[in-house]
Amino acid sequence: MPERKFGIDLKSYDDIFKTEEEREEDKLSKIRDIPISEIDDFPDHPFMVRDDEDMQNLIESIKERGVITPAMVRKKEDGRYELISGHRRKRACELAGMDTLRCEVVDMDRDEATIMMVESNFQRSNILPSEKAFAYKMRLEAMKRTAGRPSKNASPVATNFPKGRSDVELSDQTGESKDTIRRYIRLTELVPELRDMVDEGRIKMRPAVELSYLDKESQKDVVEQIEYTQGTPTHDQAIRMRKLQDDGNLTPQAVMAVMQEIKPSQKEKFVFSGEKIRQYLPKTLPFESMEDYVCKALDYYRRHMRAKENSR
Repeated sequence: MPERKFGIDLKSYDDIFKTEEEREEDKLSKIRDIPISEIDDFPDHPFMVRDDEDMQNLIESIKERGVITPAMVRKKEDGRYELISGHRRKRACELAGMDTLRCEVVDMDRDEATIMMVESNFQRSNILPSEKAFAYKMRLEAMKRTAGRPSKNASPVATNFPKGRSDVELSDQTGESKDTIRRYIRLTELVPELRDMVDEGRIKMRPAVELSYLDKESQKDVVEQIEYTQGTPTHDQAIRMRKLQDDGNLTPQAVMAVMQEIKPSQKEKFVFSGEKIRQYLPKTLPFESMEDYVCKALDYYRRHMRAKENSR
């Protein structure tokens, strides 16, 4: 007897019982080409989009093969779209002269989108400390709002996550210790000039964290002294300035006194006015190469003077 076939398409069968909300969700999940003019960047997006060599390579790739991996957007209440991941792809398409961006439209609220935005951008190979700082802060705040906060809990970072605390949960998800995450988040309290110095490697993480506890005016005093002395504070100096502030004694004069101390590694120190010396240096010379350039110039001058004396 031949096998009896009912001809039931399970997928179609499932569709019969889908709610209107589920159908809408399926519809939103489809990939489509969306006009770039209708796509807004994610608010306070912490990751920089640089027009560098990598961007140029991405532009050439998109011109040749199109956007291989769709960007991710969510539809906002006003009908426009908000970019969750794909800010570099969007910029590359703009520079390539394209009017649309290949996108996957997902149904997420702002907090879910924030978590996804941070996760997707953490796959980048090069992330600046300041980018990581604001990303961790945004993600942690979104996680807290998403999970909800217990009614009675003394810890400001504790929530009803499986492990009890949002920072512990985030540590498990990222592979970085909760203390490291907290240190990064402290960088968001620095004035922009000090944050830039951290990104440039001029100020290390430990002194930067201590400086983040200073009020903004005192931080600006530190910046002024860095520019004057052409030296950044040690961890010990940053700790002492924080202690002075806690005791109510951190005046501009106190900042100057701490910053102009001779560090243990310094036997002698010459301080040059940046304005005076800059006129003798190449305009494109980066800050970290100035000392080496000046030393080489002085060595050349010394050898020149010796040769001149020997020729007499």
